[in-house]
Amino acid sequence: MSFNPYVPRPIDLPTEVSLDGGADLAELDEAKIFAAPADPAFWPAWRERLAAWRADARRRLGYDGRHYDEVPGDCLSVCLAWLWDETLYDHERGEFTVDAFLDGAERDFGGFDGVVLWHAYPVIGLDDRNQFDFYRDVLELPDVVRAFHARGVRVFVDYNPWDTGTRREAAGDEEAVAAIVTWLGADGVFLDTLKEGAGKLRAALPPHVVLAGESRVPLARIEDHAMSWAQWFADSDVPGVLRAKWFERRHVLHHTRRWHRGHLDELHSAWLNGTGILVWESVFGVWVGWSERDRSLLRAMRRVHRGHADWLRSEDWTPLADHAGGQVYASRWVHAGTPLWTVVNRGGDVDGPWLVTEPAPGFVDLLTGEALTVTPVEGGKVAVGGRLAAGGIAAVAVGGPESRHAPPGGDPGFPARAAVRAPVPVAPRDAVPEGMLALDGGRRDLLVRHRIRETGLYGEAPYVDEWKPLPPRLHSAGTLLRAVTLRPFAIAEREVTHGEYAAFLAATGYRPVRPERFTAGQGPVDHPVTNVDLADARAYAAWARLRLPTEDEWQVAAEAGLLRRTAPLVWELTESEHTDGRTRFVILKGGADFRAEGSDWYLDGGPQPPEVSVKLLTAGAGLGRSPSVGFRCAADLTGGVQ
Repeated sequence: MSFNPYVPRPIDLPTEVSLDGGADLAELDEAKIFAAPADPAFWPAWRERLAAWRADARRRLGYDGRHYDEVPGDCLSVCLAWLWDETLYDHERGEFTVDAFLDGAERDFGGFDGVVLWHAYPVIGLDDRNQFDFYRDVLELPDVVRAFHARGVRVFVDYNPWDTGTRREAAGDEEAVAAIVTWLGADGVFLDTLKEGAGKLRAALPPHVVLAGESRVPLARIEDHAMSWAQWFADSDVPGVLRAKWFERRHVLHHTRRWHRGHLDELHSAWLNGTGILVWESVFGVWVGWSERDRSLLRAMRRVHRGHADWLRSEDWTPLADHAGGQVYASRWVHAGTPLWTVVNRGGDVDGPWLVTEPAPGFVDLLTGEALTVTPVEGGKVAVGGRLAAGGIAAVAVGGPESRHAPPGGDPGFPARAAVRAPVPVAPRDAVPEGMLALDGGRRDLLVRHRIRETGLYGEAPYVDEWKPLPPRLHSAGTLLRAVTLRPFAIAEREVTHGEYAAFLAATGYRPVRPERFTAGQGPVDHPVTNVDLADARAYAAWARLRLPTEDEWQVAAEAGLLRRTAPLVWELTESEHTDGRTRFVILKGGADFRAEGSDWYLDGGPQPPEVSVKLLTAGAGLGRSPSVGFRCAADLTGGVQ
């Protein structure tokens, strides 16, 4: 491995700002964060250089900022949500639960201004459906967007430019994105893997629709990209300034470190820069939840977001203002002649001054509603402060609200949750059913192979506290040793066919809760049945007094050479459904004829040996049904192997 995944890459480090008046200011154009000098004596000169760079860069670009007059206001807290998150979609009833999702967001995070509905990755590549199909085929999605809008939450769709190996759109990606945005009434587009979506995409969208790039937005694109992710941004020891926010006060960055179990650094940077946070607790099917401490900090910030957004976009912004010493830092924002200070404590517990500033009546912390201690100091100024816990934040204002709140805090520990496997049903048989083969029970040591993707395999986070996973840590081959104990079982020699499934339908009248894409039983009678989800497969198996094999049983039987694979080759569902309360998934075995080419981000395809396992996230509204997925059955042998 040629890099350390736990430390920032050189490209992610903050950019030093030369205080030499003769230095070329254009050298700062591509910074992520402007590093702050360690010595406070240099801060005034540093701020002067930043002001000079901003004026020079705006002049060079002919910048007028008019795009920001066309887009709606602030969107400071955004959630990136899997469309089929169990808090957003009830899989048993087949219904979206937007109000329940937002009620939980209000309780845990102080609410969201926006939500990105992540829809296709990491499922895309299972078959020929493209990224737009994974939106279009959810017929009630415009109603879902309207439900978010009714609660004052903006909705962003996701665009994956790397999706070139599935069905192509006749009019091109740009027109397809625009059509999805129009159909949904969406407010913006998050540009997965792209810093910008300029040119054709920007021209295809109405001006009010926001483009949000991933990571560092190019300076020239700040004029028409009103948002961006502050992803993989390393700050200086003394908190620095976000380049895009400094250039255009109305530009909203969303700080995020997707694999980190603590979010203090990005919360501090967002607070001092008056910008946003991206909450991402379920990262492509892996739980990376926020601690109570971090949630409480964001809840406190949200009270200021809602009441003082005008300050946080003010042209009158002084970073590292009114420093009282130590590791308590502040930004001063002035709106309509009234100051507001956003304060962070980057050190240990403090009981003393946070700021040294001009006297004013009634300094308070807006986050708690508590009056602050004010002490006269030299030069006719006052020191303002009080108690501030290690890692704590404050919002200092003159005057304040009547409401009181406890200081933000709480357990900083990771709120772990396991992906729990659903109980395997029992399908007892005294004798081996026709068409099945018997295997002994007992202990087996299985070697499982899988591709190391962001999904993990069994719910584990593959990149805990890593900065940015890159090959060979990403998309490489992984192995897992599984010691399993099996009961004596029988497994079908071949897959269930369309003809057999048609007989089940005729006998039972089975209809799924969500019938979309349900065409089981309609294909060639001797081909493997497809376009079934796990519930459809279980329903057939229960009718036949059988069950699905577990992924371990499937592997043992396949490695013994007992399983026939019928053309066309399809992935096979197993009785390995897991949930962590947010994301459901099932393990697939066997591989399929279909393989999406052109990107490592696609789900695995092609024929696979018995030891290979793939994690398939469960989608709702029938989207989990695929022409590339079928199943076979198994039974428990109560009389032992015969």
